[in-house]
Amino acid sequence: MEAPEWYAAWRQEAMHELVAKQEQARAAYRVGEWPRFDYSATAGTLTFSEGGIAKVVADIQIVGTTGSRDWLWSWANPHWADCAIDEMHKVRDFGVRNGIEELTTEYLEDDDLNALGWELTALAARILGAVGAYRPPSDAGAVFLVCKSYRFVS
Repeated sequence: MEAPEWYAAWRQEAMHELVAKQEQARAAYRVGEWPRFDYSATAGTLTFSEGGIAKVVADIQIVGTTGSRDWLWSWANPHWADCAIDEMHKVRDFGVRNGIEELTTEYLEDDDLNALGWELTALAARILGAVGAYRPPSDAGAVFLVCKSYRFVS
């Protein structure tokens, strides 16, 4: 896929940044440790709870989904609520401006869709200034989210 010369290093830096952000979210908000999660595309939120009580809420953007053989960017998927994907157009626009084909191609194929999903999510997090990301556990396909903010709820 076409991309500028600087892109490979920039992409790798985005992955390292996301790993650090994930560690911070885990330490500060116990992201990934709560027994339950629920995301709402119509509200643009991800809620972590325990014993039926919401503990942490994140404002999210849906980055994309994996199927059995490919990745689909959320900006190309008409089924998502606008509030859950509106900022993802900035990711596509960044790709257009910089000639990065993988950010502007609706469907992408890869042998390891989970790894591709995390890499593309790291790019989206970097471009949008997100503070973390989440991939809800799933046996079939996956949804990748960036978290714009986290907050405790009482």
